[in-house]
Amino acid sequence: MDMNMKTAIALALTVAASWAHAEKIGDVSTAFKWVGPDHKIVVDAYDDPKVRGVTCYVSRAKTGGVKGMVGLAEDKAEASIACRPVGPITFTGPLPKEEEVFSESLSPLFKKLRIVRMVDKARNTLVYLTYSDKLIDGSPQNAVTAVPVDRAMVIPTK
Repeated sequence: MDMNMKTAIALALTVAASWAHAEKIGDVSTAFKWVGPDHKIVVDAYDDPKVRGVTCYVSRAKTGGVKGMVGLAEDKAEASIACRPVGPITFTGPLPKEEEVFSESLSPLFKKLRIVRMVDKARNTLVYLTYSDKLIDGSPQNAVTAVPVDRAMVIPTK
């Protein structure tokens, strides 16, 4: 694969990652780099597109240095998630039992951070799982959080 093709793929993946609609909340530097940005832990907010009033906060590592500066760094697979009600919870329509609600590229080619919403009807709760889909042996790094929905409101499902 020639350099122009690699550049085009990296650019396309960067644009696709921006469709996730993450809002940067902040970051902290974790390691100083002489050239390029420092390594960081970033915190982003994602509003659930089908559940108004629920926001998920995800913290993850962001690689700095020269590779991080030009967008070729591979970020760590670890992430933490906390989803919370931030207003009245309403639904834009029926929810499937399980659905990927966000996806963001963590490397130029293969690794993505994913957030999946699951409906726990028995407990009237929305469960959010974050994980990296990097091809590795064993289970990928993951984290889970839950948002209870008022018992007076039934979660509409497909």
